[in-house]
Amino acid sequence: MNPDDSRLITPDKRIEDTKEGSLRPQFLAEFIGQAKIKRNLEIFITAARQRGEAIEHVLLYGPPGLGKTTLASIVAREMGVNIKITSGPAIERPGDLAAILTNLEQGDILFIDEIHRLNRAVEEVLYPAMEDFELDIVIGKGPSARSIRLDLNKFTLIGATTRVGMLTAPLRDRFGIVERLEFYEPADLEIIVRRASGILATEIAPDASLTIAERARGTPRIANRLLKRVRDWAQIRSDGTIGIPVVEDALAGMGIDPLGLDEIDRKYLTTIITKFGGGPVGVDTIAASISEETDSLEDVVEPFLLQLGFIDRTPRGRSATPLAYRHLGIPLKIQESPQSPLFS
Repeated sequence: MNPDDSRLITPDKRIEDTKEGSLRPQFLAEFIGQAKIKRNLEIFITAARQRGEAIEHVLLYGPPGLGKTTLASIVAREMGVNIKITSGPAIERPGDLAAILTNLEQGDILFIDEIHRLNRAVEEVLYPAMEDFELDIVIGKGPSARSIRLDLNKFTLIGATTRVGMLTAPLRDRFGIVERLEFYEPADLEIIVRRASGILATEIAPDASLTIAERARGTPRIANRLLKRVRDWAQIRSDGTIGIPVVEDALAGMGIDPLGLDEIDRKYLTTIITKFGGGPVGVDTIAASISEETDSLEDVVEPFLLQLGFIDRTPRGRSATPLAYRHLGIPLKIQESPQSPLFS
């Protein structure tokens, strides 16, 4: 089990998130935020439909929980085709990929989440499939082995990744459409919270929906998850209506502060400041100190702290900024060294 799974505000998908598929928008017109991507996709989809062609291969990247899977499903629905959803780690052998590709109908969409984790041998099979819609299969072993080429129906590959830098150049270059998803503004998240509360048949005050949005770390998945937990709180502690007192009480009880930081975020910052003098310190050292996985810190904790301006990430390691000291209420001590990362 990933230690991050226990965090309420992790942007990574949890089992409970799959049970609320009705909260996801079904069409581009219902999708909130990401205005640039919506505009571009609307043009690409309309043009492809007018030509009667499959849309070009699409690469979506950015932090988890921002809507990459949702957008892939929307593209399939707008194009009027089927979608096959899988992930990089799930495709272990070239034969697994071949089985998927040969079952795709004309214009269908293959969505590969965590595409940066594809096996290299699988990736090389994908190249001719993306470029020429052909599949090379090796039959037999040793001297008697021979290669045959199968024609595939024209399909669209939509890849999603949180680490675009880990994609190989040959794979990245084969995507005709590349879009980055950004963290959401509170105003957009408030609309998402109000829409979700309507679907869940829960009454929520405008100021309460904004409070949830402001603590959702710029991530719709977290906003919906917080709403569901606050709904439980309102059901037991109130008359079922979500108001500011219920939201404040619920989020305080769950250890989520006004900026959306939880215990792990605060432990991360406190460790840098109190154990390592504010940094710089390597992320592996921080991970060992707070008993977390390095990948979890890099993918989930650090992006939001960087966005808040609470840490600096340098070749020498991570350093806490004065903003972090101020938020935690820790006095900022001026270090004597002129090389101090806080004042260099």
